[in-house]
Amino acid sequence: MASLKTIVVTGGASGLGEATCKRFAQAGYAVCVADINQERGDHTVEALKSLGVDAYYQHCDVRSDADVDGMITSAVQRWGYIDVLVNNAGVASGGRIETTSIEDWQWVIDINLLGVARGCKSITPVFKQQKAGHIVNIASLAGLVNAPMMSSYNATKSAVVGLSETLRVELEPFGINASVVCPAFFQTNLGESFRSGDAHMKKVVDKLLSSSSVTADDVAEDIFKAVQNKTFYVLPHKEGRWLWRLKRHFPSLFKGLVSRGYKKNLRKQGVEV
Repeated sequence: MASLKTIVVTGGASGLGEATCKRFAQAGYAVCVADINQERGDHTVEALKSLGVDAYYQHCDVRSDADVDGMITSAVQRWGYIDVLVNNAGVASGGRIETTSIEDWQWVIDINLLGVARGCKSITPVFKQQKAGHIVNIASLAGLVNAPMMSSYNATKSAVVGLSETLRVELEPFGINASVVCPAFFQTNLGESFRSGDAHMKKVVDKLLSSSSVTADDVAEDIFKAVQNKTFYVLPHKEGRWLWRLKRHFPSLFKGLVSRGYKKNLRKQGVEV
């Protein structure tokens, strides 16, 4: 492989994607900012170029096979190879199972799960030819620790964890590494995309995002370290690591803790249980 390091980031124009682009650029990586928002993408590219690295914007809607393939092709044509792909593009959803429309289920599955699968499928032949590469899939703590009122989001993020665990073993013989990133709530713009059949859920999610002490830069730093150290599971939040251990080792205790919190929230909403 050449000395120049290269990275492609979906959803790279804002939030965690933008922070990840900047962190890798600070380490000298050339960056493809893949996103559906060109205005934000161009702004991010200019910020990256000010760091002295090669960077460019590539339109990519991860719901489109052609867009995802085009993103990978553009990077290979520009640099000849890709070191890292970060499947970051995602949306938020929440609400009770009976109020979440099937249309919203299809929307979140197409982006959060199939968008990641498209990225993995498109990059794998390139990485196999190179005999090197690193796939980073952005899941969520919701993929490991499933909270109520988030069924569609939980399902997609759990599937991303499962996909990543599969590829970790499937691609390892070919020199390809994988990481799955599972943050809890942190300061980002994920709430912009939020869909829910329950009106109050948006306020809850916005409060959780804004009140977190963890920033997108913090998570991006963990992603960077995971690539350098070839770490698979990445859980940036201390409380997230604790909850995951509790669920695995004491499942009944974990279930009771979540159930009590959920019933308390229902009573606050005036719901009789």
